[in-house]
Amino acid sequence: MASRDVAFWKEAINDEMDSIMSNQTWELVDLPPGSKPIGCKWVFRRKYHTDGMIQTFKARLVAKGFKQREGIDYFDTYAPVARTTSIRILFALASIHNLFVHQMDVKTTFLNEDLNEEVYMEQPEGFVLLGNENKVCKLVKSLYGLKQTPKQWHKKFDHAILSDGFRHNNVDKCLYSKTCDDYMVIVCLYVDDMLILSDDMKGIIETKMFLSSTFKMKDLGEVDTILGIKVKRNSGGYALNHTHYIEKVVSKFSHLKIKDANTSFDSSIKLEKNDGRSVAQLEYASAIGSLMYAAQCTRADISFVVSKLSGFISNPSVEHWKAIGRVLGYLKNTKELSLQYSKFPAILEGYSDASWISSVGDNLSTTGWVFTLGGGAISWGSKK
Repeated sequence: MASRDVAFWKEAINDEMDSIMSNQTWELVDLPPGSKPIGCKWVFRRKYHTDGMIQTFKARLVAKGFKQREGIDYFDTYAPVARTTSIRILFALASIHNLFVHQMDVKTTFLNEDLNEEVYMEQPEGFVLLGNENKVCKLVKSLYGLKQTPKQWHKKFDHAILSDGFRHNNVDKCLYSKTCDDYMVIVCLYVDDMLILSDDMKGIIETKMFLSSTFKMKDLGEVDTILGIKVKRNSGGYALNHTHYIEKVVSKFSHLKIKDANTSFDSSIKLEKNDGRSVAQLEYASAIGSLMYAAQCTRADISFVVSKLSGFISNPSVEHWKAIGRVLGYLKNTKELSLQYSKFPAILEGYSDASWISSVGDNLSTTGWVFTLGGGAISWGSKK
């Protein structure tokens, strides 16, 4: 509230409260004897376009769900999301069959489903009603931060989309498909991000109309970015790259004095277990996590080295940090590399291999595999 962007933040806060109040998320009541209210807090975030420009200012009212007690305030918490492999397969199929791919976003995703449990929450900061300071919010519907919220949202979406004639995919429960006389349509759900694929624009338009009539939706048009992955459509098909994400990671670890590298790993250096003192272990774990996300989304070429360096996460040494710096230097040098999918070959190809007891000290080999469709990698891995 003291920043120069205060006008934008106030607008974001009012938008959030308008959504909450119009959704009738809670009702003000006296706290029943023996009950304890959980707290809540405001979380502020700037959302960026892939070119680094600010897209929106986002304010979220988040319940302090970590204070909930299992069996009293919540029961089940699990909720599936689409696998990144599924998302890549969809882009490969879109390239092969020349499908339209559009994107939608659910506004206030987690404010949609009724709660089964009794949960009481303190009134939010800045919105305590005069004369009712001692009352608490009895949550009628889900709120961000509650442990059961993701499950409740997925349950509601699942029920709604199946009622419109969609069917589950047998392998990924967040993929839904429907075949009509005029078109075929696929919906892929990742929490609140949604891909809609069809061989006819009529399928896209009708699906959007149904979703907008059921939930508060934001139509993002043709797909541009999904999970931080930049999507580009070209004459051959679709290309996925992680340029903006890599720039952010390299910037985050710029203090390592990263130098450009042509390869991600120097095989002449034998990395061994550190018997000495740990060097910045928490930051090392953070670096591995950042690299792992890139390796799992679009950068199959760093899977081996990320898997190898993950083995030293409990006690990293200076040598391990140098290897991290090299991977970052390689990513910086090759940040424009994309997964490119095209019409051919329209068959699934798979390759696998294993080294022969190449690991120093523990006599284990490393196996690696990659599957391609439409000329681009859709699934890969490298494991000891």
